[in-house]
Amino acid sequence: MLLVEGEIGGKKYREPFSKGILSKSLIRSEVDQDRSYQLASEIEESIKKDGKDIITVTELIQVVKDRLQEEDPQLAKKYITWKEIRKSTDPLIILIGGASGIGTSSISFELANKLGIKNMVSTDMIREVMRKVVSKELCPTLFESSYTAAGAVSTPAPPEFDKTLIGFKEHVTTVSVGLNGVIERSLKEGISIVIEGVHIVPGFIDEELLEKQNVHVFVLSLSDEEVHKSRFYSRCHQLWARRPLKRYLEHFRDIRKTHDYIIDQADKYDVPVIENIDVTNTVDTMVDQIIEEQKRVKGLTDVE
Repeated sequence: MLLVEGEIGGKKYREPFSKGILSKSLIRSEVDQDRSYQLASEIEESIKKDGKDIITVTELIQVVKDRLQEEDPQLAKKYITWKEIRKSTDPLIILIGGASGIGTSSISFELANKLGIKNMVSTDMIREVMRKVVSKELCPTLFESSYTAAGAVSTPAPPEFDKTLIGFKEHVTTVSVGLNGVIERSLKEGISIVIEGVHIVPGFIDEELLEKQNVHVFVLSLSDEEVHKSRFYSRCHQLWARRPLKRYLEHFRDIRKTHDYIIDQADKYDVPVIENIDVTNTVDTMVDQIIEEQKRVKGLTDVE
């Protein structure tokens, strides 16, 4: 039996080599599902042919990397990226913001799947929970959509202010209370999670939380308004869709105002803005930036 030797918390351990576990790592690196198990079997056989009964985790990673290098250098690079992320003992808290229809939910699903993060939550769900504990009379904008909250603003807006953004800010401010709570809980419990939604707006989230080295924030954008509008057509034609296309189109100008405001806030607080044209490129960009940030933090620690 081939054993893998590793170390956790200063204590060494040995466990049987698992083709299933290795194939899952390969899938995360974008190896085809059928090919991943075949590769895992080939790697096991090559190690046994070398006469080894025990292999360290470090040695195994190198063997896998070399084998993927032969298969496809890009796969080898993605595998090492995946392993770099997995090295961290801290939970990963990833926040993905963007206006309605920009694609935060789709990207969060793909990113969580790629990183092996099992926990995902939308800020819309946080808002729904808060609606159960906060009365409509106390906070009327909470009971509106982010782009229609202006209609629930009780205090008339001065002519020089944009009422859509006043409603949006009030709406986001309220939901951010619940959002901060979810982030705090995830950090305390050591739970990796991807949180997405229109309420993730730089400047409205507790700065102390964002300063944590394992909390990563991204904002998605779509510069082309027609591309943005087309997302609503495709989204509302899905069988699971519950909201009519007409509602989004009627408020499209308001949605674009929130889009531009979120981007401005991201620029103001140095939060990465990613043009979300292609899902694969968007997810890869996020992963690369997470890796670079972890390397930067580790480098600073090493110096100290």
